[in-house]
Formats: sequence, C-alpha cells, structure tokens
Amino acid sequence: MGRRTSLGALVVLLAVAGWALSSWLPEEAPATRRTPPVAPSAPSPGPVDVSEARGDLAALATVARRPDGLAVYVRSSFGGGWADSDGNGCNQRDDVLLRDAVEVRTRPQGSCDHDVLAGTWVDPYTGGRLVFTDLKEPGQAQAIQIDHVVPLSEAWRSGASGWSSDRRRAFADDLGNLLAVDGPTNMSKSDDDPAGWRPRKGFQCAYAARWIETKTRWSLAADDSERRALGEMLGFC
Repeated sequence: MGRRTSLGALVVLLAVAGWALSSWLPEEAPATRRTPPVAPSAPSPGPVDVSEARGDLAALATVARRPDGLAVYVRSSFGGGWADSDGNGCNQRDDVLLRDAVEVRTRPQGSCDHDVLAGTWVDPYTGGRLVFTDLKEPGQAQAIQIDHVVPLSEAWRSGASGWSSDRRRAFADDLGNLLAVDGPTNMSKSDDDPAGWRPRKGFQCAYAARWIETKTRWSLAADDSERRALGEMLGFC
C-alpha cells in the first residue's frame, strides 16, 4: 500500500511540474505558409503546337549574327534589379520561385505575401532536383537563379537596342521569359542563343517554343544559325 501511495504522489508531482513548465515556455512561432493563396500568373507550358511554332519561327525578321554599328550592350539599359511589374507586392524573383516550385515555404514580408524562404525545384535545363533550406543564405540563393530564356544581350542585338527604356525594363521583367534554374547551369548558358547552348534533349522542344514565342511577342529578330538550331530543337517535340 505504501508503494502505491508513493507512486501516485509521484505521478501527481510530475503532472504539476509539467503544467508549471508549460505556463512559462514561449508560444511556438506561427508556421510560415507553404502554399500562398494566389500564385503569380504566367503563360503555362502546355503542349507545343509544332506547326504554329515553326510558322512563327519562319515569320521572324532576320538579323546578322553580329550587326554592324550596334551600340555596346550594357545591362543597365534594361533597368536595375528585379521589379514588381504586376503590382502584386513581390518582385519577379519571388514570383518565379513560387510559380516554378515543386514545394515551397514562404512568409509575408512587407507588401509581399510570398517572400520565398526555402523549397524544392526541378531544374528544367538539366532535370536535376534542387532543394534549398535557407534562401536567405547567400550561397543557397546563388545556387538557384532566375534566367532570361532569351538573354537581355540577345534581345539587345535582335531589336531591343532601338527600344525605349520603359520597353526594355518591361522585357527584363517579363514572366513569360523567366525560369527558375540551377545557378551553375545558368552561368554556363550565359548569353548564348540556341546555336551556342542547348538544354537537355527532353527540354529542347519546350525551350525552343518559349524562345520563339518570346521573340514573336516582342517583335525580335533571329539570325540564320539561331533559326537552324531552333528548327532542330523543335524536331524533339
């Protein structure tokens, strides 16, 4: 009987101690959202209409690969840094990271409701899986980059050199020309066109279609080697 009484007293004592401990522990911080209520809009990748893409490719104006007398390209001609072109409170980097993520963790930050903190992506250029736990850490932030499918310098030499500053800034922030990709792969692509650089074979059809759609929408031209390479890539559709 004495042992039972002692055991019961011990249970009561532990329960009281647990209640006392919980009464002064800080509350758990609210969890960051994993899926924000509204994702940024952008053209969906959908099936490629090859005949339409080939027709648009043929309709592009032709430009020399290195046009004579063209002013030297300067990145600042397209504005500085990412803007909030759609007015949703978030810049284009966060919009694209959210749009292209397989899984994402975000938080509200100022006027932006989806400041991207971490997540998982599939790099379209290599097919590799990209997992990041802290995109506020510079090394991780640099390892996933936002690529201009049609690079700014390529746009410059194929027509954008004659645009207004506002039109060039709008092109630089065009969601339809932006992809979240592996940082080192993006650096290897640099400002090459399809005659100089191609993604993995499984993505070449979609890549060529997006390149052609972007150039068509912005009335940009293509040179002969670029045109041939795009035609070859559409052969993988």
